[in-house]
Formats: sequence, C-alpha cells, structure tokens
Amino acid sequence: MGAVRVACVGAGYWGKNLVRNFAAAEGASLVAVCDFDAAVQEKMRREHPSARVTGDWASIVGDPNIDAVVLATPGSSHARLAAEALEAGKDVFVEKPLAQSVADAVRVTELAARKGRVLMVGHLMLFHPAFEKVVEYVRGGELGEVLYIYAERVNLGKLRTDENALWSLGPHDLSMIFALVDEPMTSIAARGHAYLRPGTEDVVFVNAGFRGGVMANVHLSWLDPHKHRKLTVVGSKKMLVFDDTHPSEKIYIHDKGFDRPQEYHSYDAFLTLRDGDTFVPRVALEEPLRREVKHFIDCCQSRATPRSGGAEGVRVVEALAAAEASLKRGGAPIVLG
Repeated sequence: MGAVRVACVGAGYWGKNLVRNFAAAEGASLVAVCDFDAAVQEKMRREHPSARVTGDWASIVGDPNIDAVVLATPGSSHARLAAEALEAGKDVFVEKPLAQSVADAVRVTELAARKGRVLMVGHLMLFHPAFEKVVEYVRGGELGEVLYIYAERVNLGKLRTDENALWSLGPHDLSMIFALVDEPMTSIAARGHAYLRPGTEDVVFVNAGFRGGVMANVHLSWLDPHKHRKLTVVGSKKMLVFDDTHPSEKIYIHDKGFDRPQEYHSYDAFLTLRDGDTFVPRVALEEPLRREVKHFIDCCQSRATPRSGGAEGVRVVEALAAAEASLKRGGAPIVLG
C-alpha cells in the first residue's frame, strides 16, 4: 500500500499538533486540512502549502482521494463526524473521548467493524515511552500485586465550555489505569464542583473499584496552583511513580513496603517495614504524539486493530459516563457490569 492520504479536521489548540505530525510522518500524505476558523485556515495555508485547506466538512468526507480522516474537533461532535467518515469508507482517528455517551461510542465502534475500517481513539498516554515502560514493570511483576493506584492531572489551565474536567482530562488517566489493572471496573464514584463557570465542573475527584480489590483515585482540575501529571502505583513488593512533568526522570521505583516473615513470635514482628533504594530507569524519550500517529498509519496499512481501538474507547466512555452519573448524584457510587 502507498502512502495513507490523510485529512485533518480541526487545526486549533490541539489539532495543529496532529497536523504537524501527520505532515511529517513516514507513510502518510497530508492532503487536506479542514477548520471553520478563517485565521486557522490562513495559518495552515502558510505552513502546509501542499495541502488543500477548507472549511467545508462535506468536501472532506466526500473526497474519494482521502483514505483517512483525523478528528480534533470539540468532543460533542466526535461521534457524529466519526460515523459520517466511516460511512464514507474512511479510516478514522478521533481524539478522546470517542463519544459523550456509551450508546454513541458503541454505535461508532460497531459501524467501524461492519465497514471494515480502522477506528482509533487518541488515548495519547498509551503511546508515551515512559508509560509503556511502566506497563512493562507492572505486568512483569516488578511491583508484585497491584494494591491501589492514584493519579493527579491538575493545572491552572484552559477552561472549556463543551466538556468538564472529567471528560476533558479523565480519559488520559482512565486509559492508563485500564492498561495497568487486568480486571473489570466494578464501581465508580465522583464528586466535583463548578467554581468558575456554572454547570461545568472544573474540579473533580474520582474513586473506582475493580474486581479483585484494586482501588484507583484520580484528581482532575484546571483550577490548581500546581501543574502535576503524576500516577502512583502501590504494589505488594514495590511502589512506582510516573511523573510526566519531570523533564528527564519520568519513573521512580521505590523499594518500599512491608515484609511478612515466614515465622514470627509476636504481633510486632508480623510486619517489617522495608525502606530500600529508589531506582530511576533510563527511558529513551520520543514525542508520544509522533508514536501515536505512526501507530495509526501502520494500522491503516496493515489493517490491524489499533492498541486504542473502538473497544478501548468504549471502555473509557463507559467509565466516564458512570462517573458523570455519580457526579450528578452528589457522589453516589455507580455499580458497573
């Protein structure tokens, strides 16, 4: 197969990064960019003169010379545009979340399967080289049995009107947690508040439980004095911290915990505190978005199922929708499955 002919739809705040990566990616040819904003269109014409730049979505989805469509539009439009592109026979890369309801996420995923098209969701952290290393350590048993996980994704950041902090930030951490916990999520609860804009929660705390006993907590906010992108995994043998804000030392493995001796003669001797060394593995860093784009192109050419395909997208949307239901009920837990 020759180069995958790609059209990027949405070239603003995040979409411009997708445009840049698809324009530079081996195996891809950026043939069109679509954005409704005239100023964005002019910028794209200057930066990518070989691509057709338009504000007409219909001209993109109806073009037989376009093999794949990349969607970086507002979340409320993801399911509709993805479905239209799939119906037109295009492979589709859609930014997270796949949809804003479970029914729409399932509908788009089933449509991709019926049409035999590639559907990939932009769960970027799954392609972060440091997080891939975290997955290796956890699945390889380095930490022992996973006991609990907690994550922070906070910043004094960009406010949104089309989605709250849960739907805007939550897919990143939920997709990582699902990659680390090989058990179904059984319940989820969320509490939050709209401090800046009524009706749009800018701070959300999520607590989830999994079959087998693993617990996960996530703090999401764009109203915070700190910029944290951190995930901590506590295991029965060791503990791991993934800190995406550190420029070079992304992973810390702490040989900390409690040991249970085979024989003990008093209650005090039953658990022995272990406070050992901290190991910082070296990770060869590469832009996660570049790796994600390459994976999509490879899947388009090989017809393989993407690592973050429709089923993964549905799983994250199911968790988000349940957390949203809990949020609206003042934090009442929602039972899943």
